[in-house]
Amino acid sequence: MEQYHFSGYATRNDLLCGDGRTIRKNAFKGCDGVRVPLVWNHIHDDPNAVLGHAILENRDDGVYAYCTFNDESQGRNAHNLVKHGDVRALSIWANQLKQIGGDVIHGVIRELSLVL
Repeated sequence: MEQYHFSGYATRNDLLCGDGRTIRKNAFKGCDGVRVPLVWNHIHDDPNAVLGHAILENRDDGVYAYCTFNDESQGRNAHNLVKHGDVRALSIWANQLKQIGGDVIHGVIRELSLVL
């Protein structure tokens, strides 16, 4: 694994998400080892919101992320916010979702966000 600034769960399995969906085991298995942008608060249409990137790892209990900040001012600022515990949450944005009822059984993670 390349050097990273922090790591944590991008998403956990079998927990009700804020959008009313529940992500099931291996729903994002195809994203294992994939590099995705790390952005601020799901702003994925503004290059100034890109903070760095994350390498995703599919695990039995969810998707884990190894995150690296870029050396731009917004990346350095976000690094400090995480380092000091001011921002402590991650959220995914995914598409190509396949669901059974409210259960997500397949999808593709396109970005990982730092969120308040």
